[in-house]
Amino acid sequence: MLKFFLKALFLFPIFGLMFTQLNAQTYLSPNQITKLNAAQDSLSSYSDSTTKVKDDVDRVAYNTMFVKKLIATLKTPYSFQFDFDSLANNVSFLKAPNQSFRIITWSLPFADGTYKFYGTIQLATKDGSLKLIPLNDDTQNMLDDNVITNQKKWYGARYYEIIPVTHPGKSPYYVLLGWKGNNDKTTKKVIEVLSFDKDEAIFGKSVFEVKKKATNRNRMVFEYHRKNSMTLTFDKQVNLIVFDHLAPYEDNMEGNVEYYVSDSSFDGYLISYPKLFFKENVELKNEASNLDELYSTPRKASTLLQKGKH
Repeated sequence: MLKFFLKALFLFPIFGLMFTQLNAQTYLSPNQITKLNAAQDSLSSYSDSTTKVKDDVDRVAYNTMFVKKLIATLKTPYSFQFDFDSLANNVSFLKAPNQSFRIITWSLPFADGTYKFYGTIQLATKDGSLKLIPLNDDTQNMLDDNVITNQKKWYGARYYEIIPVTHPGKSPYYVLLGWKGNNDKTTKKVIEVLSFDKDEAIFGKSVFEVKKKATNRNRMVFEYHRKNSMTLTFDKQVNLIVFDHLAPYEDNMEGNVEYYVSDSSFDGYLISYPKLFFKENVELKNEASNLDELYSTPRKASTLLQKGKH
């Protein structure tokens, strides 16, 4: 009797593990994974073509095929669980830490040095069905880059980091770090804020401290010389978004962002609900990152020491 009990006790964790595995398979079956992998190959081919071809008409055509194929692929039940790793070079899939949604973004480059951005938010659903919030890049019609918008008037960017900001009893919001490109003279990066109001995505929130007693900004946009590299990253250890301080490389170019470059100093935003508090002259210890080349960030914050207190 004792032997039987010990044997059952030993097998229970194994049966539990098997049950967990079987339960997981009911969400994304091997057959579905095979189909998604095949679809991913096609998507990768279309995506690569949008960057390789030289004619803008061809770029748009390949991107249109990519969009149609992506939507059809995401209709696969429980596609939310599939990572699409093969698309990482051209398309960003950022999933919220609480697994409630993921935001998918990419850029379409044009021959004149400009970009258009595409994206969608895929919401997690209990039954595995597809629920999307398509994002429409409306940058060209936005006269003010500080306005609060929604998915229909998105300040387009390709996001590469998502940072949840939470507080007990309060609705969370998400800070997004993104590359925006711009034109043949300057490049932009952005610190965006995403929140939700029912089924609507809200972009921008009055949380960015600029200076003491000044009106907070809804998003932060950095513009600088196209050939310059700018660090914009998040250090979890100190809960700080850190970025290069930009300045003109000649004093008489003040205000002309085409001549702005990194001046080897760093500023940051300390995340402390409900606001992001501005910090000047942050010390940064450099550490190489495999994403540096992709996002033009040759330095990544690994150890940050703040000079003085807020």
